[in-house]
Amino acid sequence: MRKQIAAANWKMNLSLTEATTLAEQFLQEMTPAKNHQLIVFAVPFPYLTAIQQIVADTPQVFVAAQDCSAHAKGAYTGDTSVAMLQSIGVQYALVGHSERREYQLESNELLAQKVNQCLAAGITPIFCCGEPSNVREEEKQAGYVTHQLKESLFHLSADELQKVVIAYEPIWAIGTGKTATSEQAQDMHAHIREALQIQYGAEVAQSISILYGGSVKAANANEIFSRSDVDGGLVGGASLVATEFAAIAQALR
Repeated sequence: MRKQIAAANWKMNLSLTEATTLAEQFLQEMTPAKNHQLIVFAVPFPYLTAIQQIVADTPQVFVAAQDCSAHAKGAYTGDTSVAMLQSIGVQYALVGHSERREYQLESNELLAQKVNQCLAAGITPIFCCGEPSNVREEEKQAGYVTHQLKESLFHLSADELQKVVIAYEPIWAIGTGKTATSEQAQDMHAHIREALQIQYGAEVAQSISILYGGSVKAANANEIFSRSDVDGGLVGGASLVATEFAAIAQALR
């Protein structure tokens, strides 16, 4: 069975005290994860070690970096290399979140380099893809997302791809209060899996966890996660409330 994943993206929020309190509250609220389920907290860089220490003794709970450098090392002030992340035990990293694509103008080619860096260091990239509102309005989302996959992931071998988690996040549903219907989410997840199957074969495509990201809440998580090709969620605002995120995690199949 594919891994079912509830990933929290705290973005640029919380003080250290607030972050540690939130992590502790979540652990108190959560139902123990099953062996095929993962809980991942993508936390601000300064808090990685602190949150990792809090969750270290809880099975199936991990931390993730919210980004990583496309370079191994060097004169890249402000960047954080995967070797640095690896040295503190981080096992996951977000790559290509829509906010970084938009605000930092990260290209598909740059994201391919970041994916390569993660895999070389044994870090699982959670690769984000998804369309803006104008593309959805023109009903061109399938081709748009396929292009993202081709330019950032399809250079990988089948073995390498199976070490990647994909997060589909319709940009028009991030922080807007709008949510793709469960049918829309399933349709796009099925399309992504079909694109993977065409490139890598059915066995590989069926092994990849694909998460939905876009205003996931406790109120809609059960319905969204029940869809056959949706393997969990990448959760933004709702992950900043311990009881809310615990309920979302409990909705995993």
